[in-house]
Amino acid sequence: MKLLLGAIFGFFILLLPSLTLPASQGAEWDQKLVPEENVSLEKSVVAMHIPGDSKLPFGSVWGTVQNAAPGYPVVIQIYKGDKPVYVAQTPVKSDGSYEQYFRVSTIDNGKMIHIFEGDYTVNIFKAVVKGTPGTTST
Repeated sequence: MKLLLGAIFGFFILLLPSLTLPASQGAEWDQKLVPEENVSLEKSVVAMHIPGDSKLPFGSVWGTVQNAAPGYPVVIQIYKGDKPVYVAQTPVKSDGSYEQYFRVSTIDNGKMIHIFEGDYTVNIFKAVVKGTPGTTST
């Protein structure tokens, strides 16, 4: 009888989280601090050149967002011609700045391999609170 009660209690304990928690498994969704209708997406396009003889293993994209919408990352897309070669989301810091580092070269069996080389187009998407003039700089 004790074994049966123990098994029922154990089964109840295993089922308890699924009975009390929603499908998100207890995760609380981050409420937006600014209503969606007050947020706009701004796009900046920047040309980037990475020389073939670069000795540095990393490249970076950085800038600032004036009047950034809280909780929204900056989206960075790097294209070579029409082909996307790198996509990232990076958080906006409390001072409005952002930065994203990416590898441009690597070492394989003692030989440097260039991952990025030549001319690229960088698209930067920033979420800002609507209604403020001069909202971004890159």
